[in-house]
Amino acid sequence: MGNEPNKPNFSNVQSGVGSTAPNPPPKASFGNVNSGVASTAPVAKTYTVVSGDSLSRIAKHVYGDVNRWHDIFNANRDLLDNPDKIQPGQVLKLPR
Repeated sequence: MGNEPNKPNFSNVQSGVGSTAPNPPPKASFGNVNSGVASTAPVAKTYTVVSGDSLSRIAKHVYGDVNRWHDIFNANRDLLDNPDKIQPGQVLKLPR
């Protein structure tokens, strides 16, 4: 096996990991990201609840249709657990 003609000689090659490539960029950290989206419904404006309001009354006033109270409730799931328990002063998102 000595020095054969036309064959490369790798006897002086050392093993190990080496690279001339630059260090990769640090990985992004998303540990401080907070989620707050409760609905994907587009929101056009808001409504502040007053005493005597109900979602159906607000729907009638805003949309002209009492049955749209479901839309208002779904857009505000982050604030409301029960559609019958809205409080004066709450600011509700009104979907388009």
